[in-house]
Amino acid sequence: MEVVITSSPGEVAADAISGHVHPGAVLGLATGSSPLPVYEELLRRRDAGTLSFDGVRAFTLDEYLGLPRSHPQSYHSVIRRDFTDRAGIEVDGPDGEAKDVPAEAARYEAAIAAAGGIDVQLLGIGTDGHIGFNEPGSSLASRTRTKTLTPQTRQDNARFFDSVEEVPVHVLTQGLGTILDARHVVLVATGATKAAAVAAAVEGPVSAFCPASVLQLHPHVTFVVDPDAASELRLLDYYRFTVAHKPDWQPW
Repeated sequence: MEVVITSSPGEVAADAISGHVHPGAVLGLATGSSPLPVYEELLRRRDAGTLSFDGVRAFTLDEYLGLPRSHPQSYHSVIRRDFTDRAGIEVDGPDGEAKDVPAEAARYEAAIAAAGGIDVQLLGIGTDGHIGFNEPGSSLASRTRTKTLTPQTRQDNARFFDSVEEVPVHVLTQGLGTILDARHVVLVATGATKAAAVAAAVEGPVSAFCPASVLQLHPHVTFVVDPDAASELRLLDYYRFTVAHKPDWQPW
């Protein structure tokens, strides 16, 4: 696990992701506030001619159940508006309008496998340590399935809706086991409200209480955090020292 503390998390995360972008690459994409600077930086590089998304495809992490795809806050709409339509990337996501939800979960797992798996998965982290919509208590080996959102997650996401009552209670999300299948995971966290979750994920015990802690079991994870989000890390100086002495030959 590599922990990068930076005042420019969007640029650093884009560096890590860009190394995987080539024809045939498969990206795992997240929605929410944390990934937005990453997407803007990737698009800036495309516009500058230093990056091409030709032949790249993508999969999203999750979707609200029962929210029409046409709803502006469905993740079907959000990821296309924020990134993939602008990048010209074909993207698949769980169908929140599926009549047979278990069958849709199985279809989605099969689609990822048929694409050859995800080369690099971009993640954010919730204030309670969730990744995707794997709330505390999620099985560390879970696959794509239905989850019930906690009141805190619904409150955190209410800023995207007119009220918390409009935030769906149920979602369809990649499981923690699904996320662990990605060959490289890049997690972005900013702000003091994420500090406790980042510390639990990086330095706490591996536990379903903090779903992101399962990333300690992954062989290639990059946490990209700003100083506020890093403020509760005990090995802060060591992480800074490690990055400052990163060998030139070592990729992200």
